[in-house]
Formats: sequence, C-alpha cells, structure tokens
Amino acid sequence: MDLVIRGTRVVDGSAGPSYRADVGLRDGRIAEIRRDPGAPPLTGARVLDAHGLALAPGFIDMHAHSDLALLRDPDHSAKAAQGVTLEVLGQDGLSYAPVDDATLAAVRTAINGWNGGGPDDDRVDFDWRTVGEYLDRVDRQGTAVNAAYLIPQGTVRMLAMGWEDRPAGPADLDRMRQLVAEGLEQGAVGMSSGLTYTPGMYASDAELTELCRVVARYGGYYCPHHRSYGAGALAAYAEMVGLTREAGCALHLAHATMNFGVNKDRAPELLALLDEALDAGADITLDTYPYTPGCTTLVAMLPSWAGEGGPEAVLARLRDEATAERIRHHLEETGSDGCHGVPIAWDTVEISGVNEPAFADHVGRTIEETAAARGESPWTTARRLLIGDRLGPTILQHVGHEENVRAIMRHRVHTGGSDGILQGAKLHPRAYGTFPHYLGHYARELGILSLEETVAHLASRPAARLRLPDRGLVREGYRADLVLFDPDTVAAGSTFERPRTLPASIPHVLIDGRFVIEDGRRTDVLAGRSVRRTPVG
Repeated sequence: MDLVIRGTRVVDGSAGPSYRADVGLRDGRIAEIRRDPGAPPLTGARVLDAHGLALAPGFIDMHAHSDLALLRDPDHSAKAAQGVTLEVLGQDGLSYAPVDDATLAAVRTAINGWNGGGPDDDRVDFDWRTVGEYLDRVDRQGTAVNAAYLIPQGTVRMLAMGWEDRPAGPADLDRMRQLVAEGLEQGAVGMSSGLTYTPGMYASDAELTELCRVVARYGGYYCPHHRSYGAGALAAYAEMVGLTREAGCALHLAHATMNFGVNKDRAPELLALLDEALDAGADITLDTYPYTPGCTTLVAMLPSWAGEGGPEAVLARLRDEATAERIRHHLEETGSDGCHGVPIAWDTVEISGVNEPAFADHVGRTIEETAAARGESPWTTARRLLIGDRLGPTILQHVGHEENVRAIMRHRVHTGGSDGILQGAKLHPRAYGTFPHYLGHYARELGILSLEETVAHLASRPAARLRLPDRGLVREGYRADLVLFDPDTVAAGSTFERPRTLPASIPHVLIDGRFVIEDGRRTDVLAGRSVRRTPVG
C-alpha cells in the first residue's frame, strides 16, 4: 500500500453502523479495507495511526461560490480544512461560462460582491469563454479541491438575449437550448437558476421547462434558487417541482430554506409538499447550510424591473430621484421580488463587505444602525452605498428560523451546501464552518442526526445526485477522497465575529490519496481537478 490508515473508525457514508478497520490506499484508490481484528495488519510505505479518529468519504459542497477563489487562491483552506473534497460551482444562475466578451464584463460587475473579479480585479486571468474551457483551466492549473460545474441559466439568457425583461422568442429559445446542450456536452453536471436575480428571473416557467428538457436529455439536474424564500415560498417550491416533472428533469433545490416572519414554523408544509412529489416518483434532492442568516448582495434586494439593462442601467436608475423613490416604495412598502415579496426590514440587513475603503465603516453594522448614526433614512444609506460602491456591497440578512433549519436537515433527500461567499470583510461563518458545524453542533451536541446519518448527508447523497460512481463512500475501488476527524471534538471555528477561523479537529484530508491537509495544516498539493458529467448509460 502507498498509505495505511490504521485503527480508524470508518463512517463509510452509507448511514449504516460505523466500524473499526485498517484502510489501505494505492494509486489514489481505496485498495483494501481490513475489518478482521484477528487478521495480520495491513502494511504499506507509510502507516498513519488513526486511533481516535473517524474516517469518512470527503464531503461534497453542493452549493459553492468558489468559481474564482479556486483559481486565484491555491491554499483554499476555507473549504479544504472542512474536509470538502468537491465543490459544485456555477450556482444561482450567474457565473463566468458560457460567455462572450460583453457578457463576461457584465457578469464580472454583477457578481463582484459574490466572488470579486470585478472590472478592476486582475487576480484572475479570464482566459476561457466556454464551460469546457473553464473546466480545462481548472485541470491545467490544479486546485485545492475538485470542482463540478452547473450551467448558469441567467448567464445563458444574458448571452442569448442581453439584460432584457421580455419573453424569449423562438430564436432566443433555440440559442439558449444550444448553449445549455453545449455546456452539458463539455462536462457540466446540470443547470442552475437565480430566480430572484436579474436577468435569470425574467424567464417564464415555459422557458425554464424547455431548458430543463435539454438538461434531462443529458442526464443532468436542475438546481434553482427559486422565485421566493419569503412571501409565496411554498408556491415557489411547488412551481419548481411542477416544471421539472413536466420536463422529466431531476430537481435539486438550492439552499432550501423557509425565511422571513411569514414562514416561521412552516418547514413541515414544505416537507409534506416534497414528500408527496417524491412518493409520486419525482426525482428531488435539496441542500441547506446549518445557520439562520442568509448572505447575498445588497443590489439583489431591488425589484427586478430596476435591473433591466444590467449594472450600468441600475446605477442610472439609482441616481435618478424619481426612479430611486419608486425603488424605495417597492422595497419598503410593497415588498420587491428581489426581497422575496416581503417589505424589507433594514434592521435585518447587515453589511458584510464593500469594495471601496471609504465605506469600510459600514461593515458589521445594519443599514438601520448606520442610518441612525448619520441621521438619515435607511434608504438614503442603502442608496448611497449602492452608488458609491458600484453595486458591490454584500450583506448578511437575518431572516431565518432555527426550527425550520433543523426540520429540513432531517429530511430523507437533504444534502449539505455551504453557499459560502468568500468575498468581503465580514464573511458569513458558513463559508468556513458548514461541514464541521453539522458534525459538531447538530450531530454530536444536539443529536438532530447521528454521525453516520450526517456523513451520508454530506458525502454519499451528494455523490448520488451527481451520478459519481466512485465517490461518496468508503469502499474498495473508490477514489481515496477522504477526511479524518475526531468525532468527540470536531467543531466549526468560524463565528460571526471571527468568520475566517478554521475548524477544530480535522487533522487530515486527502484527494486521490494525497494529503491536502496533513496534521491540521494545508500542504502544497493541488490534487483537485474538474469532475465532469457522466454520460447517460
């Protein structure tokens, strides 16, 4: 063996009982699992004493925003140190492929708050335009963890139709179908949408259904950030279930939460809706992060009509007094579609990051707090920030409910996804803490799930959704993407006060049998590569 992991507690990802064993690795694969205590111990070039540690399949982050972070930060301890060995990128309908030059420029501005990469950010060479070229870049460069990619429907719409709020015509639909098919042929695992983000939210159900038919033909799945997590959330979930069933497409619900006051204690209604569809034969999974606040950009709160035409058009509307007042009315009084149909509560909107140093004093304070300190209205503060920081501010939005979080994570099709935005001075702790927080807080401390169940949620269920035949389980012949942790002490180190603190008690992480994390420290190994769609059949 190249490496023998001796005396470990194997939590194999099946949700079955854990067991004691020696595990031998050879050529990047799990070569042998020896459970018989009476048998001679496995031998190898190196032996790692793993008594007191649990061995699990590497965790799969089903909702990651590391599209640029993977390329510009070879360390990427934010995810590697959590035991994550694969991230699914291209989320929420907006990412950097497929694009042309004009679309790329618009996307870089639009999601600068998620990923950096704005017009003045030269840390990444954008030397790709297609999905295949982006994945080739990952392979050529090598990364800290593996990466799969979803075709971003909003970017596809932008490339085919611009930033226009209008129905897709026959030629538009043909072009979008072609772009989705090309991305799937080049290795994408499915398609994402951000249906509270422009321009993807301009798509009708009929348009989305047609694109989902293409996804289904290639064996991929549809991953929507759907139209509302607030007012009308249940109807929005039902809409996604209905259109994917019509298209014959697998559905994976992104960050499947029930937020805002209107949805307190309503998770059972969502789960009943999903159970009914599952029992009728629907193919559905979902992911969540184990925290109550959300994280996105401040500009995402605006009504969809304000986003038509792209970032420069948004800024022009914000500068115009009459139009800005109309935006305020939608935000504060009627509830904008960008804010999930709920009138915005400025005391729940905390600035977590800005691009311009002049606005750094806003970070860590709610819009309401800053407005009170300045003696101005919250909308005046928000508007000044959006214009001055060129739509760059990121926010924490404190609108979740713990009882909903716990109920949803227990569900039979639940998986883990960090939704980790790595841009900004005050990150959401989910970026550095999601997976150890599941293991330490929700499994060990609260007993919401057993350790074995938790590992299945974080590894084998995601691998099954991605149709990966050799990941997600500790099995002979499977890839040696593995994590070793102390089940008695593993914990998230990240907090809202110190969000970039690494987890405790995850000493070793391996990808293809190579140590990415060794003795709790990041190595210089770049074993990550693209994980591309498995062809049907």
